[in-house]
Amino acid sequence: MSVRHDLTFTWRDGREETVSATETETILVAAETADVSLPFGCRRGACATCVGRLLEGAILYERPPRALKTRHIETDYVLCCIARPRADCRIAVGAAVQAELVSNPWQ
Repeated sequence: MSVRHDLTFTWRDGREETVSATETETILVAAETADVSLPFGCRRGACATCVGRLLEGAILYERPPRALKTRHIETDYVLCCIARPRADCRIAVGAAVQAELVSNPWQ
């Protein structure tokens, strides 16, 4: 029997969605299975399109997160496409989280 964890996604507008995930599936796959739409690009941990911020809980990466610098990992940014839950998690998601990570020099 697979261990399951609750993943609660929070958006800046106050919306929240909670889904269930096993430790063998990524956060992104768990969201997709529950029809929760999260942004993604490469699905390999290289582009940071799927970035979220871990507010509570614990994850384990299935491979090194190439799109995150050490300072991002230390401040709890996670790549949902390659992160697997190891506890119940609360994760801030959406375009605003990605904007925190990657500033636009043209603004």
